[in-house]
Amino acid sequence: MADTFDIAKLTKKERLALIGELWDSLAPEDVSLTPAQEAELARRMATFDVDAQRAVSWDEIEANLDKR
Repeated sequence: MADTFDIAKLTKKERLALIGELWDSLAPEDVSLTPAQEAELARRMATFDVDAQRAVSWDEIEANLDKR
């Protein structure tokens, strides 16, 4: 009989790392989105460039805090 893997024995950190590894092992075509998810993704991508242009870098935030 093959050994089994008991996820419950892993720490929370180890389980989260495992989730990440499992997610990263999937190709984009392995994950299907609902029409609502597709629409939300399209909406977010459409505003990405505009939002990125208005973003403030961490260096700018630090500089402003240092001025206070």
